[in-house]
Amino acid sequence: MHTIFKDFPFSAAHAIRGHTRGCQNLHGHNYRVRVHLRASQLDPLGMVLDFADLKAMMQEIVGPFDHQVINEIPPFDERNTTAELLSQYVFEEIETRLAGQERVRVVRVEVWETETSCAVYER
Repeated sequence: MHTIFKDFPFSAAHAIRGHTRGCQNLHGHNYRVRVHLRASQLDPLGMVLDFADLKAMMQEIVGPFDHQVINEIPPFDERNTTAELLSQYVFEEIETRLAGQERVRVVRVEVWETETSCAVYER
């Protein structure tokens, strides 16, 4: 079994609807999203997935959030913007994009709001 991971930083603002300890106010983070992919077999080049392909995929997924207010971008215009829900969203979007590849699967997505605060979604 082989696992790779890659980090994807972006800066964005958000407000957590219904929060009562300050995070209901618009504020920002320098997010870091870490994606873990696993394959039982490597491709003919000896890779789980080319990092450039993962980068392109993640640009589609989190690129729209960079320097934006996440609350204004679907599905987060209706869904809350917690790190937990962001990690689940990224996981499911990657999973959808990898659906045609039986060899590679996403196994874990981490969303870091700060150097010490992270939410993880994994299967």
